[in-house]
Amino acid sequence: MADRSRRQFLKASLLGAGGISIGLIAFSRYYPAGKPLAISEPMGPLRVVNDETTGLPLLRLPEGFRYKSLSWAGARLHDGNAVPGSADGMGVVRHEGSRVTLVRNHELQGAGGPIGEPEKAYDATPGGTTTLVFDTQKEALIDSWVSLGGTLYNCAGGVTPWGTWLSCEESTFSPAMAHLSPPTKQRYWNVENARRPHGFVFEVPADGIAEPEPIEAMGQFFHEAVAIDPDTGIAYMTEDTGPNAGFYRYIPDVPGKLARGGRLQMMKVVDRPNMKDYLILGEEMDVEWVDVPDPAAGLVQAHPNGDGVVSQGIAAGGSAFVALEGCAYSEGRVYFTSKLGGRAVSGYVLEYHPAREKIWMVFQSEGHHHFSGPDNIIMSPRGSLVICEDRLNLNKKAQNIAGLTRDGELFRFCQVNPKLRGQFGGHDLAATALNSEWAGATFSRDGNWLFLNIYNPGLTLAITGPWQDGYL
Repeated sequence: MADRSRRQFLKASLLGAGGISIGLIAFSRYYPAGKPLAISEPMGPLRVVNDETTGLPLLRLPEGFRYKSLSWAGARLHDGNAVPGSADGMGVVRHEGSRVTLVRNHELQGAGGPIGEPEKAYDATPGGTTTLVFDTQKEALIDSWVSLGGTLYNCAGGVTPWGTWLSCEESTFSPAMAHLSPPTKQRYWNVENARRPHGFVFEVPADGIAEPEPIEAMGQFFHEAVAIDPDTGIAYMTEDTGPNAGFYRYIPDVPGKLARGGRLQMMKVVDRPNMKDYLILGEEMDVEWVDVPDPAAGLVQAHPNGDGVVSQGIAAGGSAFVALEGCAYSEGRVYFTSKLGGRAVSGYVLEYHPAREKIWMVFQSEGHHHFSGPDNIIMSPRGSLVICEDRLNLNKKAQNIAGLTRDGELFRFCQVNPKLRGQFGGHDLAATALNSEWAGATFSRDGNWLFLNIYNPGLTLAITGPWQDGYL
């Protein structure tokens, strides 16, 4: 009875019920004697399944699911370029007939030069995107190419309603600041080849190669993910940094034409200047928005650490988050994650209701010993949030793909095989099993295929099987 009530209250929260519920508070304290509930496997117990492409036992999945690996780092794209590593955010930008077109980010830095054709690159830095075309009838990758080059540390992004991909840089650089030592968040990223400003959003078409022009009005900061409301054209964006990060919205002057300019704002949660902790599961909080006066001034003399945008927002009354990651829009709601937020500094998921200007927490990790580090997210066609795990303290446990149902049940769908060993294509598979995060979850538009990236060494997986309503 207690479990049923808990799920009913959580369902009300996920569907946007008003006010705070006693049942939601109870759920946040539900774990007996400080021990978290074991993550369930309602779609069936996970078992080792071999990859149909390589024969390798890469994943653990429920009975009946199968998969193919695609486009491993170091192999060759169809355009002749090497497949870059560090596969991160990804989205389906087109699905025509049996052909699914995906754009995939590569979170790269260093001195290797741009991926793809140098004359078509934005800068000499190695970040960017590749485009993959997967045929669901042939169950094969039929085309692939570099679609954006010369950017920096492309982390996540988002699909637009008009069929393009927004690729986001999670690092800032300004040539005018390059003399500083240590220079900005360049103290983390190797940007020795950079010659142009970085820290922006780039738009990538479904066909061909992007015209690599930064959308400066969307801000210069440590971008993570973007989700667009198809009715208003407003873009919601997360920022992955600390100690302070912002949650932003970009109101374009012309919906669907982001590069023509717009207004950047940062979320203000009323009476909550600090949104890193002290949140109660299901408690509704009021939202307002404050303007960011100079979106392109993220890395300037006054802000040599690249925090100029979030500092402007906080000065105007905006609320500080930390390490914001995934962002997804579904049925009038925006969901986003913090990898390090919450009482255990291990992550949470928030739901924002734009029409009501309310926000509340729908999941909070109990610690790194449990499911933690929620990163990229997407809404399943069958009604659950799909959450990619990027746990900081692996403790020799492989990462998971989890789901959060509308009833508030957190469950496991997929896991890298923790016993994976050996070498493939020059890659240490044991390192993949125990050190790699998940990223880039995205569904084909018919809902039959789930595409995922394993960040290290960098590869894409196409998974299909007996999906279940209410789950995935």
